[in-house]
Amino acid sequence: MAIDLDPQTNATLMLIGEEKWEEINSTNHTLVQLFTDAIEPEQQKFNLQQTLQRQVSNVKDVDNLDLLPSSLDLINVQDRLATIPSGQFYATSPIEILRRGIRSVINKYDYILIDCPPNLGIMTLNGLRISQNYIIPTIPDMLSTYGIPQITKRVREFSEAIAESIEPLGIVISKYQIGMSLHDRVINDLRRYSRDAPVFETTIPQMQQIAEAVEFIHSQQFSTLKQKWGYAGQFYTYLSLTQEIMKRVVG
Repeated sequence: MAIDLDPQTNATLMLIGEEKWEEINSTNHTLVQLFTDAIEPEQQKFNLQQTLQRQVSNVKDVDNLDLLPSSLDLINVQDRLATIPSGQFYATSPIEILRRGIRSVINKYDYILIDCPPNLGIMTLNGLRISQNYIIPTIPDMLSTYGIPQITKRVREFSEAIAESIEPLGIVISKYQIGMSLHDRVINDLRRYSRDAPVFETTIPQMQQIAEAVEFIHSQQFSTLKQKWGYAGQFYTYLSLTQEIMKRVVG
């Protein structure tokens, strides 16, 4: 299952397309309703089964991918979450909203991937609350990588506070420009000095095909992932990264 907690809604749009997203957003079948219910408990409208989008992949051989979709309206909701008063023993703590909302289905999935906003606010903490591991994606430049030690430190402190193990799987390099000396230097420094979160060997290059993918990805059906992503480098790049991630997950 994929859970989209990012108000940018990129993961949702890539998986179900803009037309389907507009349909479910207009009927409040996104995670916005779950968090709105926590803010306005007198009106419980969230329906997990109606919100859960099933078999969202347009690849024929991938028939077991479900999605809990996001919405641009999460932008308006996330700032209000901090105002929720905690109940007895923190029963209504803002970081528990997602866990409590999906507890009836969470154990039915082998893997759950959560797309979080690029900060450690309440939305991201909701995702971390149900996680065993996390991945840090970054562009290999100084500004993008500067805060990585603070991220791992904050997650470690959060992990200790909730008495749960949340370990970093690693850092994924994305938008890598081949031949750019700055990118090469930053990657080498990360590999050498990053102690808490190891850097994955696979790097995701800057590719026009990937940037354009959202425009055509739901205009057709594909038989295999290779057919969907083409027989050039992008398929094998993502295959390699997936294999690395799975190797670290299973230990």
